[in-house]
Amino acid sequence: MTKNTHDADVAFIRALAELLNENDLTELQVKRDYAEDDSLNVRVSRKPPQQIMAPAAQMQAAMPQMQAPAAAMAPAATAAAAPAAAEDPASHPGAVTSPMVGTIYMQAEPGSPPFISVGATVSEGDTLLIVEAMKTMNHIPAPRSGMIKRVLVGDGDAVEFGAPLVIIE
Repeated sequence: MTKNTHDADVAFIRALAELLNENDLTELQVKRDYAEDDSLNVRVSRKPPQQIMAPAAQMQAAMPQMQAPAAAMAPAATAAAAPAAAEDPASHPGAVTSPMVGTIYMQAEPGSPPFISVGATVSEGDTLLIVEAMKTMNHIPAPRSGMIKRVLVGDGDAVEFGAPLVIIE
């Protein structure tokens, strides 16, 4: 490989990294063929910012405060709403929410084992599942280590931004 080719490859990789950031992508993979036995495979990826998940948690924490005046007017409604709020998986402290709208994939490819299952132990950064958005496969990492208590979505399910996906304790 000549120095010119090396410099061109470095510039190409830098351009891919900029493209990744400018379009808020989590992963980009490209293969360049130079000759029959000479090619360059590049995979550029990054962890999605943890800030993406924070607004959903902040909104959920703020919602009970916004509902407090209405609850004060109707004490009977508060008692009926309490069990429903306790069962809401989005309000669980170990809930991992979707950072985007998309389609869920529980495994890397059809026929392969799923990334996670109930009772499995995960480490921070492990892939929990994939959310496909606009033909881009976005790996959703575990925000912390722990055990999978509940899987709230199924393979092929459509999810909205902020929808709870998994509960880790």
